[in-house]
Amino acid sequence: MKRYGSVLGLSEEGKAEYRKLHAAVWPAVLAKITECNIRNYSIFLKEPENLLFSYFEYTGTDYDADMAKMAADPTTQEWWAVNMPLQRPLDTRKPGEWWADMTEIFHHD
Repeated sequence: MKRYGSVLGLSEEGKAEYRKLHAAVWPAVLAKITECNIRNYSIFLKEPENLLFSYFEYTGTDYDADMAKMAADPTTQEWWAVNMPLQRPLDTRKPGEWWADMTEIFHHD
């Protein structure tokens, strides 16, 4: 199992809609997340900066293939299309990233 953390901005004007969407995530999106070996997935909001922090654990054996499978899913693409206009990616993210990956520097079980 590998842990992943990432960060992303959230627009002030999109915050209420983002909360509403995530209070009732589409069942097919949740099923695809599970199918792609993601567990213990959480998103946290830091206000007033409007930063989203995402954490999940990956339990599969081919992360790139599972992420490609998720990205190819039409329902997931639709979900992303609804959410992305509400988000504000960080200027410091790496090329190709939307959510900026973070490096784990401490963990305690």
